[in-house]
Amino acid sequence: MCDKKLAPNLPYVKRLFLGWFEPLKEAIEKEQKLQKQKKQKASYAYHIGLLPADKMAVIVMHKMMGLLMIDRDDGYVRLVQAAVQVGDAIEQEVRIHNFLERTKKFRSRNGIQDDENESLSKKQEILRKRVKNFIKKKRLNEVKKLVKSEDSTSTWGRGAQAKLGSRLIELLIETAVVQPPINQLPDDSPEIRPAFRHTLKTIRREPGRRGGNMHGVIECDSLVREGLDKTASHMVIPYVPMLIPPRKWKGYDRGGHLFLPSYVMRTHGARQQQDAIKSVPRKQMQTVFEALDTLGQTKWRVNKRVLAVIENFWHGGGNVAGLVDREDVSIPEKPPSEDAMEIQKWKWSVRKVKKCNRERHAQRCDIELKLSVARRMKDEEGFYYPHNLDFRGRAYPMHPYLNHMSSDLCRGVLEFAEGKPLGKAGLRWLKIHLSNLYGGGVEKLSYDARLTFIENHLNDILDSADKPIDGKRWWLNAEDPFQCLAACINLSEALRSSLSHTVISHLPIHLDGSCNGLQHYAALGRDSLEAAAVNLVAGERPADVYSEIAARVLEIMKRDCEKDPASNPAADLAKVDRKLVKQTVMTSVYGVTYVGAREQIKRRLEERAEITDDRLLFSAACYAAKVTLTALGEMFEAARSIMGWLGDCAKVIAAENQAVRWTTPLGLPVVQPYRKSERHLIRTSLQVLALQKEGDSVEVNRQRTAFPPNFVHSLDGSHMMMTAVACKDAGLQFAGVHDSFWTHACDVDKMNKILREKFIELYKTPVLDNLLESFQTSFPTLTFPPLPDRGNFDLENVLESPYFFN
Repeated sequence: MCDKKLAPNLPYVKRLFLGWFEPLKEAIEKEQKLQKQKKQKASYAYHIGLLPADKMAVIVMHKMMGLLMIDRDDGYVRLVQAAVQVGDAIEQEVRIHNFLERTKKFRSRNGIQDDENESLSKKQEILRKRVKNFIKKKRLNEVKKLVKSEDSTSTWGRGAQAKLGSRLIELLIETAVVQPPINQLPDDSPEIRPAFRHTLKTIRREPGRRGGNMHGVIECDSLVREGLDKTASHMVIPYVPMLIPPRKWKGYDRGGHLFLPSYVMRTHGARQQQDAIKSVPRKQMQTVFEALDTLGQTKWRVNKRVLAVIENFWHGGGNVAGLVDREDVSIPEKPPSEDAMEIQKWKWSVRKVKKCNRERHAQRCDIELKLSVARRMKDEEGFYYPHNLDFRGRAYPMHPYLNHMSSDLCRGVLEFAEGKPLGKAGLRWLKIHLSNLYGGGVEKLSYDARLTFIENHLNDILDSADKPIDGKRWWLNAEDPFQCLAACINLSEALRSSLSHTVISHLPIHLDGSCNGLQHYAALGRDSLEAAAVNLVAGERPADVYSEIAARVLEIMKRDCEKDPASNPAADLAKVDRKLVKQTVMTSVYGVTYVGAREQIKRRLEERAEITDDRLLFSAACYAAKVTLTALGEMFEAARSIMGWLGDCAKVIAAENQAVRWTTPLGLPVVQPYRKSERHLIRTSLQVLALQKEGDSVEVNRQRTAFPPNFVHSLDGSHMMMTAVACKDAGLQFAGVHDSFWTHACDVDKMNKILREKFIELYKTPVLDNLLESFQTSFPTLTFPPLPDRGNFDLENVLESPYFFN
């Protein structure tokens, strides 16, 4: 490749590999020879000689760059993570290598064999062919299973993996270099610098929180990082959308993708959850499997007109319609003054700019990945997204980038592959959908008022569809601009047709729950006032819980100011509106803490840019968060009492060192994965590594605080899956985003009826009583608190509520 000067035409990472491979291979060969000769061998001596040096070199390079490409915005990876993954990859390759060598020798043995040996030889030959065939097809999961079944040797363990991986990474650090573009004079020697370095970094446990722990990391040079940014579109994404329907789910690891490893639940290594899913009878999971199959069989395609507009803006530098600016913010120059306060302010501003640039970098890479998938799929007739679950029972597409659960960009680009005539009802819902996407408070009006809004902007809509880039660009003012543009295009086609009701529509129409977490709590508690606040009861226009909370917060702030203006200076600064409190109200039912609420409100205040002093901004966010949580407690007492009861039950169970577990109404077993991790120190050639594994003790506090939101998530996941199956039975296309249900415009009325019936069906069962009974059966010696009082709200009212999902 180098001789033919083809390297510059390869993607950036491959060009790097061409330069790193030979030096790294030679260094590994040298180390292998050294360890053979030494009397006092290193702890990794045995394992480093188990593979040829060239194979080891390729594995180390691929693993390191793969890890860095996952976290490109930071440009580093923790050493403990990298060392274990490199060691594990080497172990897997050793097992495959040994299997192929062993079966090769078995096949080549001479001499007369008896029937038993001949049968064994044929079996080995079949296995060998299957393994090689799977390797060719890159079905690595099947390769591992086959090899493991034929390999009786014990696993190396994470300690041995870490020691070997650490030494191989050290050799990569010593040999891998990068060189900037040659812009020096011919007499100058080119600058060559290490591609990686081992250093220590303070890593925060959670973004936005102060403090953290020191970790050893492998950091890549800025040139490597810049190259990754430029070539993000060349990344190989394994879990791409499928061109044929996914396999139907039939078990824990049977379904989804044809060849890639696919699991029905994302357990992230939680053993108890894995065991629970594997042991449950298939019949019990039938509805869950059917719902995932329904979601996976929805056929999608790329909206080429919307994609062309996005590409135009992106190539023009972004910074429009929610696209990130493709240029970094300039670093402020150091002030000439030596004043300590001035220097401190400059350091703070530099830190903020660097943080902003890191975030922009990450967002640019994300957009590149999404667009790269859209470009690959734009000429396909259609494609599918296999779905699986998180441990609470919420469904997600397995492809992570271009999917309907992602950003406005993705949702604007995607549409149903199958089109259906709008019909009279469909035209009405298309207009309502467009007004919802435009936002700005329009979505909180009655349906008739939303239709009037569209009628008043027909010229803007037609102009947006005809000249999205060079026209008045009305669509850019929408809260969801690219989805708004897609709806403008579809509506303009209908309006210009002499038979508008017959126009084919591919656009998914969304129906969203009204603060859906509180809707589930209102159904559990049967509280009439709370049910009315979240649209379980019919009204002339949708009730807006966010505006009601904002009004109550404002009232409390005014009251506080009247009592003592001096003690609450932040009350004048935190101007309260719906947007300020919305995220906190949404997440309150999912266990948001005071710190979480403070950070949410602080971000909203930063977006306004009305408070420039950081200390004053923080003070305002603290006060507004405290008052918002107070207002929520006053308005939703029944929901708070149920949340408290769920937390108390979890505390009783966790105090016995048991994880909280329950079964959803659809039969899905759920086990909370919060356990204390155990540390095991391993001394390696680079540093002492602290390996962590799941321990035997549960995290009592986290089991308690996480149970209420996790339980409600399992209920909204059940409602979505019940609706999905019923829509499929009724012949409707269906897509779901937790509490947002999508179908064709002509079928919205049918889906509206189905989702209400399924919500009532879900809560006609005594959900809390069944939960308490399951706890008492599982832990007969424990005493649980009595169920909270419940009201007398009639769930049948939901059938008549037009704004329940709207």
